[in-house]
Amino acid sequence: MTWSDFYLFCFLVGFALVTMSFLAGAVHIHLPLKMHVPFASGHHGGSMGVRGGGHISRFNALSALMFLAWFGGTGYLLTRHSHMVALLSLGISTVAGLLAAWVIFRFMVKLMQTTDTPMKSEDYRIEGSVGTLSMPIRENGTGEIIFALAGARRCAGARTGDGKPIEKGAEVVIERYDKGIAYVKKWEEFTK
Repeated sequence: MTWSDFYLFCFLVGFALVTMSFLAGAVHIHLPLKMHVPFASGHHGGSMGVRGGGHISRFNALSALMFLAWFGGTGYLLTRHSHMVALLSLGISTVAGLLAAWVIFRFMVKLMQTTDTPMKSEDYRIEGSVGTLSMPIRENGTGEIIFALAGARRCAGARTGDGKPIEKGAEVVIERYDKGIAYVKKWEEFTK
């Protein structure tokens, strides 16, 4: 086996596995085997600036496969199309593989990085939320309220606690929430 054969083998294995990994994630192709290989230092080794709950190991599978593909591809091209010494080709190939693995690792860190702050239980409380009626509440009837909760726009059925009607577009406060129905009161009644 020559050096160029070794590099070509590394490139083909790395490229084939990166392609399979992409297809499995992007196109959702599932392999018949489901296996997990535990790594002693893999998951908790170093977070490299990842905040929040996601930690990415420096020695993850995608970075290793990218190293293998770039190492093999660069080494193959250097041995076939240049007249460098084998040791110099090995060094340049190793640097190219490490650079590709580092770029992929930094991309994954950036992808997994979160700047969101954890939400508190009061962020999910519906009681006390201010909203607008998108459908009027008729006497002893049910309308619809639109309000913001946890940064998202929500809607729910709405009734008044005393059975009085409220017109469409009125600003209301949710007093209580029971079985999918928000019991509301006009905003003006709270400000008096």
